[in-house]
Amino acid sequence: MTNFIEEVTWRGMLHDVMPGTEEHLMEQMRVAYVGIDPTADSLHIGHLVSVMLLKHFQLAGHKPLALVGGATGMIGDPSGKSIERNLLDEDALRHNQNAIKGQLARFLDFESDAANAAELVNNYDWMKEFSFLEFIRSVGKHITVNYMMAKDSVKKRLNGEAQDGMSFTEFTYQLLQGYDFLHLYQDKSCTLQMGGSDQWGNITTGTELVRRIGNGKAYALTCPLITKADGTKFGKSEGGNIWLDANRTSPYKFYQYWLNTSDVDAEKYIKIFTFLTKNEIDALLATHNEAPHLRELQKKLAEQVTIMVHGEDALQNVIHASEAFFNPSMDALRALDNQTLSEVFEGIPTAELPKTEIEAGIDMIAALAAKTNFLGSNSDARRELKQNSISVNKEKVSEDYKIEAKDLVNETFVLIQKGKKNYFVIKAV
Repeated sequence: MTNFIEEVTWRGMLHDVMPGTEEHLMEQMRVAYVGIDPTADSLHIGHLVSVMLLKHFQLAGHKPLALVGGATGMIGDPSGKSIERNLLDEDALRHNQNAIKGQLARFLDFESDAANAAELVNNYDWMKEFSFLEFIRSVGKHITVNYMMAKDSVKKRLNGEAQDGMSFTEFTYQLLQGYDFLHLYQDKSCTLQMGGSDQWGNITTGTELVRRIGNGKAYALTCPLITKADGTKFGKSEGGNIWLDANRTSPYKFYQYWLNTSDVDAEKYIKIFTFLTKNEIDALLATHNEAPHLRELQKKLAEQVTIMVHGEDALQNVIHASEAFFNPSMDALRALDNQTLSEVFEGIPTAELPKTEIEAGIDMIAALAAKTNFLGSNSDARRELKQNSISVNKEKVSEDYKIEAKDLVNETFVLIQKGKKNYFVIKAV
């Protein structure tokens, strides 16, 4: 047994905790759960904090439960939401559950014979046979409307933050989540629920049901909602969520997200999203502070999280692709497949031209100006070429050069460079 509360505290993963939780966990192996919304067939990095909590809980010698909210997912948690979500059918929820378990298996030990092996549970399994009358008789009567109305998740929705108020369906959410805790307390000896700080109200409703119906004692623990220093939402990019599924967010794009974090954010994230020890992190921070421009902190963060989610082979492929762009030779870029090349070139100004036109030959003045608008005019293009500042596929070219089929990388891309830092891409279509 190690001190779980101590571990998550120094990592900045503790927002609020019920008194007595630390002592409770130090007495013997305990069981805790985190609820995961199964509205997609992949987790995104916004889920990672809760998953890391479960992993640290298991590493401390305790038993983690990952609860996929098949029943609650059919309703939608109002916490932090201003609109009611779409409801999923049972088949979609089961598909999502199976996909999510595969991702969780990268973090949690589900398969061993250890007493603290992780388990995946789905609240649909115990809620599907529960009649409405039975639920309001056996559960609803124990929690007053006054108690439910006092929760922040309810008050915010009723005080004008939502255009259409709050449906009765969503209002019942905290009762359902509270009953999950009671069921797991009775069925799995679960005494702790963990989640984001916006879940505190729902979690404490569960502890109340354990006290009032189960005549027991249960505990609550929340982690902070992760934010970015610049005010933008953590876990989002221009393309939307950063998913753990490689088919939704490529390992290259995943790696680049972490690599591009600010110094302030990277210092926070390295503690939350890796399993590096305090001594290792302190040493890394000291090295980074001596030469911040080398971005050693971001590199380590990106490597650790990518290995954890996608594996060592994926990391090596990503690093190879990242280095290929800055390699003075084109050989490394030519070795990448078109999908990876597209990801490497993402964000670089791109012009699409018919492949037949490129094969017929395009003179450099047109390639820089009229055909692509990379430069403002033919005279600008002519001047840059005379100054020897234009490269095609990393080779300097003159005004009489023509872009032809032989210049197409993987028969699709031509990389043009003006000076050292200005890149443009022509894509054959």
